[in-house]
Amino acid sequence: YEDLHTFELQAPTRVIEWARGNRVCVAGYGQSGGNEILQLLPPPTLQAKETQGLCPERDFKVECGGFSNRPVYSLKYVPDTSLLVTSGPPDSSLQVWQVSAEDSDVIKSVSAIPAEDGTGQPWARIATVSTRAPWVLHGSRLNNVQITEVESRKNVYMAASRNSEELSGLAFLDCNTLLLCCAKGQLCLADIRQPQRPLEAVSVPSAPCGERWCMGVGRGPQGSDSSSRPVACLSSGGHLTLTDIRKTSESMASAKCRVPSPSSGAEFLCISWAPALEGCLAISGFDGTVHVYDARSWDSSDREAEPIFVHKGHAFGRLGSSGSPPLVTTHAWHPQKPRTVLSAASDGSLHVWDWVQSCGKC
Repeated sequence: YEDLHTFELQAPTRVIEWARGNRVCVAGYGQSGGNEILQLLPPPTLQAKETQGLCPERDFKVECGGFSNRPVYSLKYVPDTSLLVTSGPPDSSLQVWQVSAEDSDVIKSVSAIPAEDGTGQPWARIATVSTRAPWVLHGSRLNNVQITEVESRKNVYMAASRNSEELSGLAFLDCNTLLLCCAKGQLCLADIRQPQRPLEAVSVPSAPCGERWCMGVGRGPQGSDSSSRPVACLSSGGHLTLTDIRKTSESMASAKCRVPSPSSGAEFLCISWAPALEGCLAISGFDGTVHVYDARSWDSSDREAEPIFVHKGHAFGRLGSSGSPPLVTTHAWHPQKPRTVLSAASDGSLHVWDWVQSCGKC
Protein backbone atom coordinates (compact mmCIF):
# COMPACT_ATOMS: atom_id res chain seq x y z
CA TYR A 1 0.00 0.00 0.00
CA GLU A 2 0.97 3.59 -0.53
CA ASP A 3 -1.53 4.55 2.15
CA LEU A 4 -4.27 2.95 4.24
CA HIS A 5 -6.82 4.55 6.58
CA THR A 6 -9.37 2.71 8.70
CA PHE A 7 -12.45 3.94 10.52
CA GLU A 8 -14.84 1.95 12.71
CA LEU A 9 -18.52 2.75 12.23
CA GLN A 10 -21.14 2.11 14.91
CA ALA A 11 -23.03 -0.21 12.55
CA PRO A 12 -22.40 -1.95 9.21
CA THR A 13 -22.99 0.14 6.08
CA ARG A 14 -23.69 -0.84 2.48
CA VAL A 15 -23.47 2.61 0.90
CA ILE A 16 -20.55 4.94 0.21
CA GLU A 17 -21.32 8.16 -1.62
CA TRP A 18 -19.09 11.11 -2.43
CA ALA A 19 -20.78 14.43 -1.69
CA ARG A 20 -19.75 18.02 -2.32
CA GLY A 21 -16.39 19.13 -0.99
CA ASN A 22 -15.12 15.52 -1.19
CA ARG A 23 -17.18 14.57 1.85
CA VAL A 24 -18.15 10.91 2.26
CA CYS A 25 -21.70 9.82 3.13
CA VAL A 26 -22.42 6.42 4.71
CA ALA A 27 -25.52 4.87 6.27
CA GLY A 28 -26.50 1.80 8.28
CA TYR A 29 -28.77 -0.98 7.06
CA GLY A 30 -29.96 -2.64 10.29
CA GLN A 31 -33.55 -3.88 10.45
CA SER A 32 -34.26 -2.62 13.98
CA GLY A 33 -34.48 1.11 13.14
CA GLY A 34 -32.29 3.99 14.25
CA ASN A 35 -29.88 3.63 11.34
CA GLU A 36 -27.29 6.39 11.24
CA ILE A 37 -26.70 8.55 8.17
CA LEU A 38 -23.30 10.21 8.49
CA GLN A 39 -21.33 12.74 6.49
CA LEU A 40 -17.64 12.19 7.13
CA LEU A 41 -14.76 14.56 6.59
CA PRO A 42 -11.88 12.54 5.08
CA PRO A 43 -8.32 12.67 6.47
CA PRO A 44 -6.30 15.68 5.21
CA THR A 45 -4.19 13.46 2.97
CA LEU A 46 -7.30 12.51 0.98
CA GLN A 47 -8.36 16.12 0.57
CA ALA A 48 -5.00 17.39 -0.72
CA LYS A 49 -4.61 17.60 -4.48
CA GLU A 50 -0.97 16.57 -4.26
CA THR A 51 0.66 13.84 -2.22
CA GLN A 52 1.70 15.10 1.19
CA GLY A 53 4.35 13.85 3.58
CA LEU A 54 3.62 12.64 7.10
CA CYS A 55 0.33 14.00 8.43
CA PRO A 56 -0.56 13.89 12.14
CA GLU A 57 -4.31 13.53 11.48
CA ARG A 58 -5.18 10.24 9.79
CA ASP A 59 -8.79 9.67 10.88
CA PHE A 60 -12.17 10.47 9.41
CA LYS A 61 -14.26 12.96 11.36
CA VAL A 62 -18.04 12.90 11.69
CA GLU A 63 -19.19 16.27 10.34
CA CYS A 64 -22.95 15.79 10.64
CA GLY A 65 -25.47 13.00 10.94
CA GLY A 66 -29.05 11.87 11.33
CA PHE A 67 -31.15 8.75 11.87
CA SER A 68 -33.35 6.75 9.51
CA ASN A 69 -36.15 4.58 10.89
CA ARG A 70 -35.68 2.15 7.99
CA PRO A 71 -32.61 0.35 6.58
CA VAL A 72 -30.64 2.38 4.04
CA TYR A 73 -29.77 0.15 1.08
CA SER A 74 -28.97 2.97 -1.34
CA LEU A 75 -27.94 6.62 -0.86
CA LYS A 76 -27.27 9.25 -3.52
CA TYR A 77 -26.14 12.84 -3.21
CA VAL A 78 -28.12 15.22 -5.43
CA PRO A 79 -25.49 17.26 -7.34
CA ASP A 80 -25.40 21.04 -6.81
CA THR A 81 -27.67 20.81 -3.76
CA SER A 82 -27.40 19.93 -0.07
CA LEU A 83 -29.86 17.04 -0.46
CA LEU A 84 -29.49 13.27 -0.13
CA VAL A 85 -31.94 10.64 -1.36
CA THR A 86 -32.14 7.18 0.25
CA SER A 87 -34.07 3.97 -0.32
CA GLY A 88 -34.48 0.67 1.46
CA PRO A 89 -37.02 -1.88 2.71
CA PRO A 90 -39.86 -2.45 3.30
CA ASP A 91 -41.07 -0.79 0.07
CA SER A 92 -39.88 1.18 -2.96
CA SER A 93 -40.51 4.70 -1.63
CA LEU A 94 -37.67 7.23 -1.28
CA GLN A 95 -36.64 9.49 1.58
CA VAL A 96 -35.15 12.97 1.01
CA TRP A 97 -32.68 14.44 3.50
CA GLN A 98 -31.25 17.92 4.03
CA VAL A 99 -27.59 18.20 5.01
CA SER A 100 -27.60 21.14 7.39
CA ALA A 101 -25.50 24.27 7.03
CA GLU A 102 -22.13 24.76 8.72
CA ASP A 103 -23.71 25.98 11.98
CA SER A 104 -25.52 22.67 12.51
CA ASP A 105 -24.43 19.03 12.63
CA VAL A 106 -27.83 17.51 11.77
CA ILE A 107 -28.96 15.65 8.66
CA LYS A 108 -32.74 15.91 8.79
CA SER A 109 -35.55 14.22 6.89
CA VAL A 110 -37.45 16.75 4.76
CA SER A 111 -39.82 14.70 2.58
CA ALA A 112 -40.66 11.32 1.09
CA ILE A 113 -41.31 10.31 -2.51
CA PRO A 114 -43.93 7.57 -2.66
CA ALA A 115 -43.76 5.08 -5.49
CA GLU A 116 -46.77 4.03 -7.51
CA ASP A 117 -47.82 0.57 -6.37
CA GLY A 118 -44.82 0.66 -4.03
CA THR A 119 -46.36 -1.58 -1.35
CA GLY A 120 -44.86 -5.05 -1.48
CA GLN A 121 -42.31 -4.05 -4.11
CA PRO A 122 -38.55 -4.56 -3.62
CA TRP A 123 -36.56 -1.53 -2.45
CA ALA A 124 -35.87 1.01 -5.18
CA ARG A 125 -32.58 1.49 -7.01
CA ILE A 126 -31.76 5.17 -7.43
CA ALA A 127 -29.58 7.56 -9.44
CA THR A 128 -29.48 11.36 -9.39
CA VAL A 129 -28.66 14.19 -11.79
CA SER A 130 -29.11 17.98 -11.82
CA THR A 131 -28.41 18.93 -15.44
CA ARG A 132 -31.85 20.54 -15.83
CA ALA A 133 -33.17 20.32 -12.27
CA PRO A 134 -32.49 18.06 -9.26
CA TRP A 135 -33.88 14.76 -10.51
CA VAL A 136 -33.92 11.26 -9.05
CA LEU A 137 -34.29 8.19 -11.24
CA HIS A 138 -35.83 5.34 -9.26
CA GLY A 139 -37.54 1.99 -9.58
CA SER A 140 -37.57 -1.56 -8.26
CA ARG A 141 -38.83 -3.29 -11.42
CA LEU A 142 -38.62 -2.52 -15.12
CA ASN A 143 -42.31 -1.55 -15.23
CA ASN A 144 -42.13 1.06 -12.45
CA VAL A 145 -39.08 3.11 -13.47
CA GLN A 146 -39.66 6.83 -13.15
CA ILE A 147 -37.94 10.19 -12.74
CA THR A 148 -39.09 12.57 -10.03
CA GLU A 149 -38.06 16.17 -9.44
CA VAL A 150 -36.62 15.99 -5.94
CA GLU A 151 -37.75 19.31 -4.49
CA SER A 152 -41.26 19.52 -5.96
CA ARG A 153 -41.83 15.73 -6.09
CA LYS A 154 -43.29 16.23 -9.57
CA ASN A 155 -43.20 13.20 -11.86
CA VAL A 156 -41.02 13.97 -14.91
CA TYR A 157 -40.95 10.58 -16.66
CA MET A 158 -42.62 7.19 -16.36
CA ALA A 159 -41.24 4.26 -18.36
CA ALA A 160 -43.57 2.26 -20.58
CA SER A 161 -43.07 -1.44 -19.98
CA ARG A 162 -45.05 -4.58 -19.22
CA ASN A 163 -41.91 -6.39 -18.12
CA SER A 164 -41.82 -6.81 -14.34
CA GLU A 165 -38.22 -8.02 -14.05
CA GLU A 166 -36.52 -6.91 -10.84
CA LEU A 167 -33.86 -4.22 -11.26
CA SER A 168 -30.36 -4.44 -9.82
CA GLY A 169 -29.14 -1.04 -11.01
CA LEU A 170 -29.87 2.05 -13.07
CA ALA A 171 -27.92 5.08 -14.25
CA PHE A 172 -28.20 8.39 -16.06
CA LEU A 173 -26.00 8.31 -19.17
CA ASP A 174 -26.89 11.96 -19.80
CA CYS A 175 -29.90 14.14 -19.05
CA ASN A 176 -32.02 12.28 -21.64
CA THR A 177 -30.71 8.71 -21.68
CA LEU A 178 -31.00 5.99 -19.03
CA LEU A 179 -29.43 2.56 -18.67
CA LEU A 180 -31.22 -0.09 -16.61
CA CYS A 181 -29.90 -3.47 -15.45
CA CYS A 182 -32.17 -6.35 -14.46
CA ALA A 183 -31.15 -8.81 -11.75
CA LYS A 184 -31.37 -11.69 -14.27
CA GLY A 185 -28.86 -10.05 -16.59
CA GLN A 186 -30.80 -7.95 -19.09
CA LEU A 187 -29.76 -4.41 -20.04
CA CYS A 188 -32.21 -1.80 -21.25
CA LEU A 189 -31.71 1.67 -22.75
CA ALA A 190 -34.42 4.30 -22.33
CA ASP A 191 -34.87 7.81 -23.72
CA ILE A 192 -37.01 10.15 -21.62
CA ARG A 193 -37.91 12.09 -24.77
CA GLN A 194 -39.83 9.00 -25.91
CA PRO A 195 -41.88 8.05 -22.82
CA GLN A 196 -44.40 5.98 -24.79
CA ARG A 197 -41.76 3.80 -26.41
CA PRO A 198 -41.83 0.37 -24.70
CA LEU A 199 -38.58 -0.62 -22.99
CA GLU A 200 -36.75 -3.52 -24.60
CA ALA A 201 -34.51 -5.56 -22.33
CA VAL A 202 -31.56 -7.35 -23.98
CA SER A 203 -29.79 -10.19 -22.19
CA VAL A 204 -26.14 -9.78 -21.25
CA PRO A 205 -24.13 -11.78 -23.84
CA SER A 206 -23.41 -15.34 -22.66
CA ALA A 207 -25.21 -14.73 -19.36
CA PRO A 208 -25.54 -18.02 -17.42
CA CYS A 209 -29.07 -18.72 -16.22
CA GLY A 210 -29.87 -18.65 -12.53
CA GLU A 211 -27.28 -16.03 -11.57
CA ARG A 212 -27.91 -12.49 -10.35
CA TRP A 213 -26.22 -9.60 -12.12
CA CYS A 214 -25.19 -6.02 -11.46
CA MET A 215 -23.60 -3.37 -13.68
CA GLY A 216 -21.10 -0.54 -13.64
CA VAL A 217 -20.99 2.22 -16.27
CA GLY A 218 -17.62 3.74 -17.15
CA ARG A 219 -16.39 6.77 -19.03
CA GLY A 220 -15.45 6.55 -22.68
CA PRO A 221 -11.80 6.75 -23.79
CA GLN A 222 -10.33 10.23 -23.81
CA GLY A 223 -11.27 12.05 -27.01
CA SER A 224 -13.97 9.51 -27.93
CA ASP A 225 -17.61 10.16 -28.73
CA SER A 226 -19.60 10.79 -25.52
CA SER A 227 -22.05 8.09 -26.62
CA SER A 228 -19.29 5.45 -26.43
CA ARG A 229 -19.16 4.25 -22.84
CA PRO A 230 -18.21 0.81 -21.52
CA VAL A 231 -20.61 -1.20 -19.40
CA ALA A 232 -19.28 -3.95 -17.13
CA CYS A 233 -21.68 -6.62 -15.87
CA LEU A 234 -20.85 -8.93 -12.95
CA SER A 235 -22.73 -12.09 -11.97
CA SER A 236 -23.03 -13.87 -8.63
CA GLY A 237 -21.06 -16.72 -10.22
CA GLY A 238 -18.09 -14.47 -10.95
CA HIS A 239 -18.70 -13.91 -14.69
CA LEU A 240 -17.61 -10.54 -16.09
CA THR A 241 -18.85 -9.19 -19.42
CA LEU A 242 -17.94 -5.91 -21.11
CA THR A 243 -20.27 -4.26 -23.60
CA ASP A 244 -20.76 -0.79 -25.09
CA ILE A 245 -23.92 1.25 -24.58
CA ARG A 246 -24.20 1.67 -28.36
CA LYS A 247 -24.82 -2.07 -28.72
CA THR A 248 -25.46 -3.82 -25.43
CA SER A 249 -26.37 -7.09 -27.15
CA GLU A 250 -22.77 -7.69 -28.25
CA SER A 251 -19.87 -8.57 -25.97
CA MET A 252 -16.57 -6.70 -26.33
CA ALA A 253 -14.77 -8.95 -23.83
CA SER A 254 -15.48 -11.44 -21.08
CA ALA A 255 -13.62 -12.97 -18.16
CA LYS A 256 -14.12 -15.07 -15.05
CA CYS A 257 -13.02 -14.10 -11.56
CA ARG A 258 -12.24 -16.53 -8.80
CA VAL A 259 -15.11 -16.56 -6.27
CA PRO A 260 -15.50 -18.54 -3.02
CA SER A 261 -18.70 -20.30 -4.22
CA PRO A 262 -21.01 -19.77 -7.20
CA SER A 263 -23.99 -18.66 -5.10
CA SER A 264 -22.28 -16.31 -2.66
CA GLY A 265 -22.34 -12.53 -2.59
CA ALA A 266 -25.56 -11.80 -4.51
CA GLU A 267 -26.85 -9.32 -1.93
CA PHE A 268 -23.75 -7.12 -1.96
CA LEU A 269 -22.49 -7.53 -5.54
CA CYS A 270 -20.68 -4.38 -6.62
CA ILE A 271 -18.71 -3.48 -9.75
CA SER A 272 -17.38 -0.03 -10.65
CA TRP A 273 -15.04 1.59 -13.14
CA ALA A 274 -12.16 3.77 -11.97
CA PRO A 275 -13.00 7.37 -12.93
CA ALA A 276 -9.35 8.37 -13.39
CA LEU A 277 -7.73 5.14 -14.64
CA GLU A 278 -8.53 3.95 -18.14
CA GLY A 279 -9.69 0.35 -18.31
CA CYS A 280 -9.55 -0.37 -14.58
CA LEU A 281 -12.48 -1.70 -12.56
CA ALA A 282 -13.06 -3.13 -9.09
CA ILE A 283 -15.43 -5.82 -7.85
CA SER A 284 -16.56 -6.86 -4.37
CA GLY A 285 -19.34 -8.62 -2.48
CA PHE A 286 -18.12 -12.23 -2.57
CA ASP A 287 -16.00 -12.27 0.59
CA GLY A 288 -13.84 -9.89 2.63
CA THR A 289 -11.78 -8.68 -0.34
CA VAL A 290 -11.92 -6.10 -3.14
CA HIS A 291 -10.33 -7.09 -6.47
CA VAL A 292 -8.99 -4.54 -8.95
CA TYR A 293 -8.62 -5.54 -12.62
CA ASP A 294 -7.15 -4.02 -15.76
CA ALA A 295 -9.77 -4.94 -18.36
CA ARG A 296 -7.78 -3.65 -21.33
CA SER A 297 -6.13 -7.04 -21.83
CA TRP A 298 -9.38 -9.05 -21.80
CA ASP A 299 -10.70 -10.78 -24.90
CA SER A 300 -13.73 -12.96 -25.65
CA SER A 301 -12.17 -16.19 -24.34
CA ASP A 302 -13.88 -15.94 -20.91
CA ARG A 303 -10.65 -17.06 -19.26
CA GLU A 304 -9.89 -16.44 -15.61
CA ALA A 305 -8.68 -12.89 -15.05
CA GLU A 306 -5.78 -12.05 -12.76
CA PRO A 307 -6.36 -9.03 -10.51
CA ILE A 308 -3.66 -6.36 -10.43
CA PHE A 309 -4.39 -5.77 -6.75
CA VAL A 310 -6.45 -7.41 -3.98
CA HIS A 311 -7.41 -5.56 -0.81
CA LYS A 312 -7.69 -8.13 1.99
CA GLY A 313 -7.90 -5.82 5.01
CA HIS A 314 -11.56 -6.47 5.83
CA ALA A 315 -11.05 -10.25 5.89
CA PHE A 316 -9.17 -9.91 9.18
CA GLY A 317 -11.95 -8.01 10.98
CA ARG A 318 -14.38 -9.11 13.67
CA LEU A 319 -16.15 -12.44 13.15
CA GLY A 320 -19.91 -12.31 12.74
CA SER A 321 -22.47 -13.94 15.04
CA SER A 322 -22.26 -17.10 12.92
CA GLY A 323 -18.48 -17.17 13.23
CA SER A 324 -17.98 -16.14 9.61
CA PRO A 325 -15.43 -13.48 8.58
CA PRO A 326 -16.63 -10.01 7.47
CA LEU A 327 -18.09 -9.56 4.00
CA VAL A 328 -17.35 -6.46 1.92
CA THR A 329 -20.70 -4.74 1.41
CA THR A 330 -19.66 -1.99 -1.02
CA HIS A 331 -16.76 0.00 -2.46
CA ALA A 332 -16.28 3.30 -4.28
CA TRP A 333 -13.43 5.00 -6.14
CA HIS A 334 -12.12 8.41 -5.15
CA PRO A 335 -13.35 10.83 -7.86
CA GLN A 336 -9.92 12.42 -8.45
CA LYS A 337 -7.19 10.25 -6.91
CA PRO A 338 -6.58 7.48 -9.48
CA ARG A 339 -5.78 4.48 -7.27
CA THR A 340 -7.67 5.41 -4.09
CA VAL A 341 -10.63 3.20 -3.16
CA LEU A 342 -13.04 3.22 -0.21
CA SER A 343 -14.58 -0.03 0.98
CA ALA A 344 -16.94 -1.02 3.79
CA ALA A 345 -17.70 -4.37 5.38
CA SER A 346 -20.35 -6.13 7.45
CA ASP A 347 -18.35 -5.61 10.67
CA GLY A 348 -18.71 -1.82 10.44
CA SER A 349 -15.18 -1.21 9.16
CA LEU A 350 -14.51 1.54 6.60
CA HIS A 351 -11.18 1.38 4.76
CA VAL A 352 -9.54 3.85 2.40
CA TRP A 353 -6.55 2.49 0.53
CA ASP A 354 -4.15 3.43 -2.23
CA TRP A 355 -1.99 0.70 -3.70
CA VAL A 356 1.51 0.94 -5.07
CA GLN A 357 1.60 1.36 -8.85
CA SER A 358 3.33 -1.54 -10.55
CA CYS A 359 5.39 -0.98 -13.68
CA GLY A 360 3.27 -1.46 -16.79
CA LYS A 361 0.04 -1.68 -14.81
CA CYS A 362 -2.63 0.85 -13.87
